[in-house]
Amino acid sequence: MKKLAVILAFAALLVVVEACKRVPITGRKQVSFVNEGELTTLSNTEYRKFLDEHKVISGGTDAARIREIGQKIAAAVEVYYRKNKMEKELENFAWEFNLVDDKTVNAWCMPGGKVVFYTGILPVCADDDGIAVVMGHEVAHAVARHGNERMSQGMLAQFGGVALSLAVASQPGATQDLFMTAYGVGANVGVLLPFSRKHESEADKLGLVFMTMAGYNPEKAPEFWKRMAGDGGNEPPEFISTHPSNANRIKEINNYIPIARRYAAEYSN
Repeated sequence: MKKLAVILAFAALLVVVEACKRVPITGRKQVSFVNEGELTTLSNTEYRKFLDEHKVISGGTDAARIREIGQKIAAAVEVYYRKNKMEKELENFAWEFNLVDDKTVNAWCMPGGKVVFYTGILPVCADDDGIAVVMGHEVAHAVARHGNERMSQGMLAQFGGVALSLAVASQPGATQDLFMTAYGVGANVGVLLPFSRKHESEADKLGLVFMTMAGYNPEKAPEFWKRMAGDGGNEPPEFISTHPSNANRIKEINNYIPIARRYAAEYSN
C-alpha cells in the first residue's frame, strides 16, 4: 500500500512537471494541466453558442476593422512564435474575430483565438490603435494560456483535478460556468485573485508587443486605459480587484513601451 502511494505521488509530480511551462516574452513559469485539445473543443462549442445567442454584426466598417486589426495582430503572434520555433504552441488556433451588438464595454478571446468585441467598447477605443490595444491584450491572454491556468485551478478546487472531458460529462453546467468565468466574467475575491491580476499585467505587456509588431502605435495604450478609467467611475482598491489599478497599469505600460518597440524592431528584420 505504501509503495502504491509512493508511485501515485511520483506520477502526480510528473504531471505537474510536465504541465510547467513558461509564458512567452515574460518567461514566467506557469502550471496548466487542462488538455489544450479538449479546451479548444469546449471553446469552439461555447463560442458558436455565444454567437448564436447574440446579434453578430458581420457587415459594415466596424466589423471589417475588427477583422483586419485582429488578423494583423494574429500574424504578429505567428511571426514571434515561428522565429522562436514555437509554432506547435499555436497548432490549435483557428483565429476568428467577431463584433457583437452589445452596449457592454468588453472584449474577450477564448482558446484557439476565438475573439469577440462588443460594440460598447468601440467608443472607448476611439480609433484603430485603441482597438489594437484591446485586441493585443485579449489575444495575449489566449496565447499565454491564462485561461488554462484559471481552469486548472478551478478544476482542482471543484472537481479534484479530473480530466476536462469527464467534468463536462458529469457536471456540464458547473464546467460551463467555470469556463465562462475563466474566459469572460473573471474571478471573485478569493484564491484566483492574485493570478488574475498577474494575468492582466502580463497580457498588457504581451499585447503591447504584439500590437507594436503589427504596426500600431503603443503610445496609444496609456491613452486608452485613461479613457477606460474615465468611463469606469470609482474603481475598487487594487487589493480587492482582479485587475491592476488604472494608475499602476498606465505606469507599467508607459515603462514597457520602449521594450515593445525593441521587440518590434527585432522581429521586423
